[in-house]
Amino acid sequence: MQLQQRSAVQKVTGAFALIDSLSRHGVKHIFGYPGGAILPIYDELYRAEQAGILKHILVRHEQGAAHAADGYARATGQVGVCFATSGPGATNLVTGIATAHMDSIPMVIVTGQVPRPAIGSDAFQETDIYGITLPIVKHSYVVRDPREMARIVAEAFYIASSGRPGPVLIDVPKDVGVEQFDYVPVEPGSVRLTGYRPTVKGNPRQIGQALKLIRQAQRPLLYVGGGAIAAGAHAEIKELAERFKLPVTTTLMGLGAFDEHHPLSVGMLGMHGTAYANFAVTECDLLIAVGARFDDRVTGKLDEFASRAKVIHIDIDPAEVGKVRLPDVPIVGDVKQVLTDLLERSSEEGDPANPTQTEAWLARVDRWREDYPLVVPQYPGVLSPQEVIFEIGQQAPNAFYTTDVGQHQMWSAQFLKNSPRRWISSAGLGTMGFGMPAAMGAKVAVPDEEVICISGDSSIQMNIQELGTLAQYGINVKTVIINNGWQGMVRQWQEAFYDERYSNSNMQVGTPDFVKLAEAFGIKGMIVETREELQAAIAEMIAHPGAVLMDVRVKKNENCYPMVPSGKSNAQMMGLPERKLLERAAETIECRNCSTENVPTNKFCPNCGTKI
Repeated sequence: MQLQQRSAVQKVTGAFALIDSLSRHGVKHIFGYPGGAILPIYDELYRAEQAGILKHILVRHEQGAAHAADGYARATGQVGVCFATSGPGATNLVTGIATAHMDSIPMVIVTGQVPRPAIGSDAFQETDIYGITLPIVKHSYVVRDPREMARIVAEAFYIASSGRPGPVLIDVPKDVGVEQFDYVPVEPGSVRLTGYRPTVKGNPRQIGQALKLIRQAQRPLLYVGGGAIAAGAHAEIKELAERFKLPVTTTLMGLGAFDEHHPLSVGMLGMHGTAYANFAVTECDLLIAVGARFDDRVTGKLDEFASRAKVIHIDIDPAEVGKVRLPDVPIVGDVKQVLTDLLERSSEEGDPANPTQTEAWLARVDRWREDYPLVVPQYPGVLSPQEVIFEIGQQAPNAFYTTDVGQHQMWSAQFLKNSPRRWISSAGLGTMGFGMPAAMGAKVAVPDEEVICISGDSSIQMNIQELGTLAQYGINVKTVIINNGWQGMVRQWQEAFYDERYSNSNMQVGTPDFVKLAEAFGIKGMIVETREELQAAIAEMIAHPGAVLMDVRVKKNENCYPMVPSGKSNAQMMGLPERKLLERAAETIECRNCSTENVPTNKFCPNCGTKI
């Protein structure tokens, strides 16, 4: 449904063209905050809302609008849209734009701008948002002629959602919004951009090489990132893993791409990944990277990351392939399409010659799983953060989960078992204040689903004003604060690496009464302090028909383990039982050249000299 032009008017404004073009591209919800330079657009938006074509969600801070549009996009795979005015309104979006850019989230951001004659004159609330955001957008526009509006919107949606997704900025001077012209709509999918043709199909020869390596590998590992979520490649990943008996590890962005209840799952790898995932990536002989970018929080000490392995790297962005780790087989293409082609080729050529060749490897991985399980601790008289998060996951196993950033984020990644698109967290930028507005956007996108935000007492305060938005629109988001009175991850690092000098990381003085604060916004507030209260309180929170802010008081000095210290290899984790470490030191590694058994400390085989 599009805006209907009034019959007495032959021309339309740039603002009309923008709103109509958004509607033609399927936009139903916009998150934003008005201001002087964008008022012509909001005036046209008013008419669209009155006609029931679009709904605008008024946030309390522009950063909340960007995160809400981000959460909307992550939950659905569709393009999220947000509005802000010029100057400080636009600059308040920057953190949210950077968050989306780092995590490859499709968004279209519309900012107001001072009139064209005033650009460059330091006019009131003028900021060069086009220039400011150049490093953190996939593309950007300044609309200088209203006749270009429809084309620009169509291009923006195409660019944001195709290839490697990302945010696109459209900056609209105020006079462009009010100028009238003869409007010719541009329909979705009708634009063609010279020089922009993302590669979708992988090279057949490279796919053949990858298949050959997979069939030869004795200790393979499938390493899955956020690109698999973006591509919707969940079924193909499952089929690949099961066909070749490949253990599967995911990044923080890749959580949900593979069922973590599946026996082949080894969970998340990296700085706070599972011990068995980190040992597996250290000792694998083939690493199949699918939509992953070899982030430093995943690799640890880079030259020791999968150092014994050949690498297959599948990604739609050619800039990522070889950027951090040179692959033996690079494949540029859409992850879903490449895996589909690989599986079809595998079927055509017949099953692997030895389908049991990874049995010994899987048994070894299972031993690590048994030796180093993720544990939910319980302490006398005080709740552990892990048991709170675990209980939430037990009672709401199918919820959409958003998080803020810190210890609670890592515990959530460890203990929540997520389905595709139901894990929404700021991974690349690590943005505190992301969780609640992202949950708000997700809930608007999927109103019939349970949406739960897990936050910390520090993170929640960065965008806590969005409680007002939840209250105004009756957005039923449940927010759980894991309250330890600290900037938890900062405190943990200060304890471990800065001789317990806790510089400006304690948050107890000045922290609000969250229950009273929630009630001041007209939202249900709850507090949980004991283990006996926890189960019933979570059930009450989930059953409540409106938004809830729950303050859960937990052990103040609990640390998040396992942990790979900065500059160390993934096998050098802190927080593992010493006895198990000694047992592991007695294990041997078979030389792939002469089959001599080597202790893990050997870098070269003493029998034949091959690098281990």
